[in-house]
Amino acid sequence: MNLPKHFLPVPGEAKTILASASPRRKALMELVVPEFDVVVPGCESAPEDGESPKRYAIHMASKKCHQVFSLHPDSVVVGADTVVVIDGEILGKPRGKRDAARMLRMLSGREHRVITGVSICWPQGEERFFQESIVRFGALEDTEIESYVATGEPLDKAGAYGIQGFGACLVEEVRGSYTNVVGLPVRRLYLCLKRVFNNWGAS
Repeated sequence: MNLPKHFLPVPGEAKTILASASPRRKALMELVVPEFDVVVPGCESAPEDGESPKRYAIHMASKKCHQVFSLHPDSVVVGADTVVVIDGEILGKPRGKRDAARMLRMLSGREHRVITGVSICWPQGEERFFQESIVRFGALEDTEIESYVATGEPLDKAGAYGIQGFGACLVEEVRGSYTNVVGLPVRRLYLCLKRVFNNWGAS
């Protein structure tokens, strides 16, 4: 049986853009949309006082999405932001190797939350949502942390690890969406884009 490469119906006139510099999000987006462009947004900001991790993730996703959508108002733009949360603290990308090691020590032997906020803008509106997964790390030895940091993988990732890379060796369990932990909740994104494309051009 010859199956089509993609099964999501995309209107020919609907140009899709991923507003992200992440190669991991690009790879996941390729599972959902047959063709899309990548435009890197230039906005980063710290959480506001009292802002919850969920609200912050959605806020940043929408900010990225709107920045790119303002330049491409006839397109469908997808923006996303992923945060790692433990003890109420949002762990962003580490400031260096020492900071990466500090974060990994915090995560060692414990559960933490991974929250991805997603914003989709198109000419008729915007939809926002978030997805949360629970990740448990094994108890890490100091030598494991040092060796993992030495790979360089943690330095550009929220929470100082990448579950799709060497970081998989640190993870004991994932509850919820795996792709959400990577950086884009594929099932939720697919369902949302399906609605957008099915109603493309409707007033």
